[in-house]
Amino acid sequence: MVRSARAKLNGSQAGRQSSETSAAAATVRAEPAPALTALPRPAPATAAATMLELLVALLALALAYFALLDGWYLVRVPCAVLRARLLQPRVRDLLAEQSYAGRVLPSDLDLLLHMNNARYLREADVARIAHLTRCGVLEALRALGARAVLAASCARYRRSLRLFEPFEVRTRLLGWDDRAFYVEARFISLRDGFVCALLRSRQHVLGTSPERVVQHLCKRRVEPPELPADLQHWIAYNEASSQLLRAESGLHDILKEQ
Repeated sequence: MVRSARAKLNGSQAGRQSSETSAAAATVRAEPAPALTALPRPAPATAAATMLELLVALLALALAYFALLDGWYLVRVPCAVLRARLLQPRVRDLLAEQSYAGRVLPSDLDLLLHMNNARYLREADVARIAHLTRCGVLEALRALGARAVLAASCARYRRSLRLFEPFEVRTRLLGWDDRAFYVEARFISLRDGFVCALLRSRQHVLGTSPERVVQHLCKRRVEPPELPADLQHWIAYNEASSQLLRAESGLHDILKEQ
């Protein structure tokens, strides 16, 4: 009887162990598979560092552009040409006066806190390019395979332009001869209409003649207007100066021999 009781006890324990093992196996099989997780996004600090590096690179390029090149001039001239060609009406009269507005900025000042004398030449240059674009001279030069270069200029400064003072450059074509166009630029203060500066320039034509340029524009031969007396004196001065420089360099005798 004792052996029978022990056998029953051992069988009971084995049954319990078997059922516990089966339950544990079922529990293991019932556990879900691990879910797939997305790749972690870049940390905000990394994105901010990338943006900062890009900003520094752009700033370095801008500094190099303005340090190594005449930055504002290279921006303003194309803008003036596009504005004259696309946004302003065409001027048919070659001798008509045109206006180009401006204002004295802090970057234009010299040590005396008025507009630097070199800035007048630059403003006159931009206004002259816009003028020649609107009246069609630049287009005619391009069509004839020619170009015009600044050969001489003179400036009279009559009164200073102060900081933030508005002004306009009134440009007009005075006339031409067999080699060049003559252009005048007047700097007019918009506060009282005073002529603060007067500039004259000689645009030497290469590859053709001014007469052919005007004929291309007007579709007929046009006689040049009579040049003002003071301009004729200036032209004579330029010619005398050229002869003097040629004589100093020995070119005068060479040209005579040729």
